[in-house]
Amino acid sequence: MELFPPIPFAEWRDTKETLHRFAQIVGKVRLAASARRNHWWNVPFHLTGRGITTRPMGQCDNNPLFTMDFDFVGHRMVIATGDGRTLSFPLVGHSVASFYEAVMASLAALGVRVELAVPRPFDLPDAARPFAEDTEHTAYDAGHAHRYWRVLSQVASVLEDFAAGFSGKVSPVHHFWHTFDIAHTRFSDRHIDQPGQVDPVTREAYSREVISFGFWFGDDSFTAPAFYSYTAPEPAQLAEEPLEPAAAQWAARGDSHLAVLPYDEVRTAADPRAVVLGFYESAYQAGARRAGWDIERLACPGGVTDPYLLSRR
Repeated sequence: MELFPPIPFAEWRDTKETLHRFAQIVGKVRLAASARRNHWWNVPFHLTGRGITTRPMGQCDNNPLFTMDFDFVGHRMVIATGDGRTLSFPLVGHSVASFYEAVMASLAALGVRVELAVPRPFDLPDAARPFAEDTEHTAYDAGHAHRYWRVLSQVASVLEDFAAGFSGKVSPVHHFWHTFDIAHTRFSDRHIDQPGQVDPVTREAYSREVISFGFWFGDDSFTAPAFYSYTAPEPAQLAEEPLEPAAAQWAARGDSHLAVLPYDEVRTAADPRAVVLGFYESAYQAGARRAGWDIERLACPGGVTDPYLLSRR
C-alpha cells in the first residue's frame, strides 16, 4: 500500500464537506452519551482496521452500551449494542439531513435515546442550519473516503511512534470531528488560567500548557494537507527556533504561530516517516526549550522508562 497517497484538498472537497458533517453528527452523539473526560478526551474518534469508531459509550446515561463505527472499506455506518444487536446503512447516497435521520432512527430502533444539545454543525460556515435541514451536502465518493481513512491510519501510526518518546502526560492519538484533524498532545504540569470570555471548549482543552502535533486535510484558510505543531500558550520568540526539514516553516496564526510541513513535500521523500518524525521532534524541541520544560527528565527513548532497561541499552 502506498505510503501517504496524494489527497489534494480541491479534488475531494465536496466529499470532505459532507463527511465532516456526518462525523459531527456522530461525534455529538458521542458527546451526549459518554462520561466527560479531562480536555474533552471522551469526545474524539479513534482509528479501527476499517475506519473510525466512537468506542463503547452509553450506560453512564442509562442507555445500552453501544458503539458507532464509520466503515470506510464497506462504506457503511455500523451501530452495535453490547448485547450483540447491530444495525447498519450505506454512507453513499445520503444528504446530511437523511444521514441524520437514519442515525437517529437506527439508535431509536436499538433502544438508544440520545438528544443532541445543539443539532447543528460546530464552527462551520453553515453552523446556524440544523442537520435535519441540510440537503445541500450530498457528495460521497467512496474512493475519496477510503483514501481519507488510509491517510488517517498512516498518520496515526507515525504519531503513535512519536508518542513513545515522551514519559509525561499525553493525550491518545485521536481524530477530532469538530476540526477534522488527527492529533497527539504532550502536557506539562503548568496550569493555565484562561480569560473569562474564552469559550468552554477552549478553556478545558487548554487548561494546561501543551505542545500538540497533528495533521489536517486542508480547508478554506489553508487549502493543502499538512502536518502541524503548536505550543500553547506560545512562549516568546518561538518562531525564531529552527524547524526540520527545510520545507517546514512557522506560519502566523493570529497572535501565535503554527509549525507547518506540507504533506506533498513529505510524500516525495526517500523516507517519509522519518521526515515527519524529525519535523515533530524539531517542533517539540522548539516549544519545550522556549517554555522551559525539563526535556531530559521527560524523555522516554524507545518507549522505555525502566532505569534498568535503559542502563543496558
